[in-house]
Amino acid sequence: MDEYRRIADRVAERIADGRLRPGDRLPPQRVFARRQRIANSTAIRVYGELARRGLVVGEVGRGTFVRAALPPAGAAVALAEATGHAPVDLQLNYPVAPGQSELMARALVSLARADVLGGATNGPAAAAGTPGARAAAVRVLARPGWEPDPERVLFAGNGRQAIAAALAALVPPGGVLGVEELTYPLVRTVAERLGVRLVPIALDGEGMRPDALAAAVRAGSLSAVYVQPTLHNPLSVTAGPERRAELAGVLRESGLTAIEDTTWAFLVPDAPAPLAAHAPERVVLVDSLSKRLAPGLTVGHLVAPAGLVEELARALRSGAWTAGGLALAAATRWAADGTVAEVAEAKRADAAARHALVRRHLGGYEIRTSPHAYYCWWELPAPWRAEAFVAAAAERGIALTPGADFAAAGRGAAGAVRVGLASPPLPVLDDALRRLAGLASGILDI
Repeated sequence: MDEYRRIADRVAERIADGRLRPGDRLPPQRVFARRQRIANSTAIRVYGELARRGLVVGEVGRGTFVRAALPPAGAAVALAEATGHAPVDLQLNYPVAPGQSELMARALVSLARADVLGGATNGPAAAAGTPGARAAAVRVLARPGWEPDPERVLFAGNGRQAIAAALAALVPPGGVLGVEELTYPLVRTVAERLGVRLVPIALDGEGMRPDALAAAVRAGSLSAVYVQPTLHNPLSVTAGPERRAELAGVLRESGLTAIEDTTWAFLVPDAPAPLAAHAPERVVLVDSLSKRLAPGLTVGHLVAPAGLVEELARALRSGAWTAGGLALAAATRWAADGTVAEVAEAKRADAAARHALVRRHLGGYEIRTSPHAYYCWWELPAPWRAEAFVAAAAERGIALTPGADFAAAGRGAAGAVRVGLASPPLPVLDDALRRLAGLASGILDI
């Protein structure tokens, strides 16, 4: 075994047995090298290996810190018995509206005929689906001021696969993808697997800054850019029409193609027209039904520029990312009979109710969110750091996501956490937010 891996194993043991706790700062690499009597280059590889294993996180100008770990198997049950509080997951974020299963069941009943079921289950759907599926997708995806061309709609198994196909089609291995400096963690994971390097692009109160995108284009060979103009995850910001037009101008002038993620946009009924409306020849729009409806039976959507339809279809086929026939048939019926629209409306009301709980319990803290969002970004009060706070919350049965998970460069956001609001029932969320507020303020009898 290589020396750096042996040393990394020893540090990992200290983390596992509690001698190094979440939030503890490791010594600077030069100091570590001197103490271990190893070369500086070996120390760099040790720290890199620990980061690769997810055990530490580096922060520019601050150092390297032990990350919060997931509780071991069985810990949730033991914790519930010891504290009287059931575990609360504020990491996963899949909203469920009251009565949505009953609404979805209507369409599934019509599928339970031998002739319909046979056609839907005999194989995967084509990347382009069927004319009926494309028409249904247009109904779901259309926004005020924009309606996709049904001939440019493609289908993936889910939203994540839609993003993966877009990246595979637009960015070659070794290529560079521009992303918001805080971005959806899945994009980092997919990019790493595809051999794609990420370049973070600065944000402000409306999301990605056009001047920062233009500077990134001038500075290097970006192959594409990934952007979330509506309800950015995790900051919840939404770009206005002028900002979208400015971003579209950069895309047209540079010849760059954007992947626009609108997965959460259904929660904002009056959101501006998507970036794809401003530069349809330069934007691949991706979306899915996993948040609108449910992740267990969903499809992903891509709306491609006319010149990229076949290339994206090839990426879907080669990655085995096309939608399942049964899911696509169900989705088509859910769109046609109004189920998608009805459930989406219920979730907008549900998100507003959850936002009210955030205002009640966390209103005195530095919170970035939206009345439409199912998540909030919490800049923790001093002296809390994200990893220590996440660990302390986990000890109380509440799972949070440290801000570093969203940092495109893999470091930064040391004092922030994302709080997912969608998954617990409202009374459970109310209690969890109350307890988190008490933890942040030092009132620990929670």
